[in-house]
Amino acid sequence: MKKQVFISLSILLFSFASNNIHAQNTESAPNIYRDSVVQLYGVIMTADSLKAIPFASIVVNNKGRGTITNNDGVFSIAVNKGEQITFSCVGFKNRVIKIPANLEGNQYSVIQLMVNDTNFLPATILKPRPTRQQFERDFVNSKVDDDMYETARKNTSAAQKRIILSSLPRDGKEAVGASLSQQASRYYHTGQLPPMNILNPSAWKSFINSWKRGDYKSKR
Repeated sequence: MKKQVFISLSILLFSFASNNIHAQNTESAPNIYRDSVVQLYGVIMTADSLKAIPFASIVVNNKGRGTITNNDGVFSIAVNKGEQITFSCVGFKNRVIKIPANLEGNQYSVIQLMVNDTNFLPATILKPRPTRQQFERDFVNSKVDDDMYETARKNTSAAQKRIILSSLPRDGKEAVGASLSQQASRYYHTGQLPPMNILNPSAWKSFINSWKRGDYKSKR
């Protein structure tokens, strides 16, 4: 009986000690996170004239978060102790600061001065036309790309159609029609000599038209 009472008391004391330690850790954890957060605020100005720089970027390095200054160059952002902050703006050199890891308190103010960054662009030389005659000559001889309507008109012209018909092979319908026409001509003249087209005016007209079109020229 005494042994069971001793075991029960031991379990109660262990449970009480565990709960007390957990409560202490829970109470101290928020203090650790709260002490590491710093409210960084300040103003960004030009180094030469001390004018506010609006819409400058303030970025926490390797964290993917940041903010920008307002019209008066003022900013405010929550950061952690020990983090590096980059100040940047178009036309100025970047500046990097580090929040002290042993900073006392939760606020840190800065007046960041930005130095102008000079960029040299390649020189561009503009020359006028020497004479009016040269301008007129270049303007007349300049090639202007065709619009869609002009391209469609050229592609559907009679000459372009003849070139396409002469270069493309017959499709199935045309091949069958030509084969049936040849068979019908053979059946029509079965048992007799076929007529000689050397005296046929229609054949001569077709030959002359084909010769004018250049159907008999060698194609390479």
